[in-house]
Amino acid sequence: MWKLKESMLGNDDEEGSREGFLDEESDGFCSLSPMQRIYAFAAFFVAGLACMILSLIVFAKPIKFAVLFTFGNLLAVGSTAFLLGPGQQMRMMFDSARVYATAVYLGCVVIALICALWIHNKILTIIAIISELCALIWYSLSYIPFARRMVSGLMMRLCDTEL
Repeated sequence: MWKLKESMLGNDDEEGSREGFLDEESDGFCSLSPMQRIYAFAAFFVAGLACMILSLIVFAKPIKFAVLFTFGNLLAVGSTAFLLGPGQQMRMMFDSARVYATAVYLGCVVIALICALWIHNKILTIIAIISELCALIWYSLSYIPFARRMVSGLMMRLCDTEL
């Protein structure tokens, strides 16, 4: 932000140059050092895993389970934005290879939250959480080369009705 302000004012002094909003290294949002990015990634990822594990405690109450589990998922998936940067994360998420997996995952997240917070139907919430988990796995597999093709082939072999 400082560089943008200084360039608009014509004040490009050496003392006023700071890492800011438009730096390539900071990916446009923050100027964390590489070690700070790793710490933030680890903190968000561990917080996400903790939320997902804690959600198992309230499994008997599907609405609380869905909210906690979904929040944990979003924290864990969002934690990689600290490593890559938010812009690169969005470009990778909506890349042509994984745009459908991303859309299905985000749709399942929204449906799970709608079922839990507005509809208050336990059966629909459980179905939405199962769908969200399957979509998260499919989305995660999109980052591993040929993983989705291998899993699809394996599922076709396991579910083949011919004997």
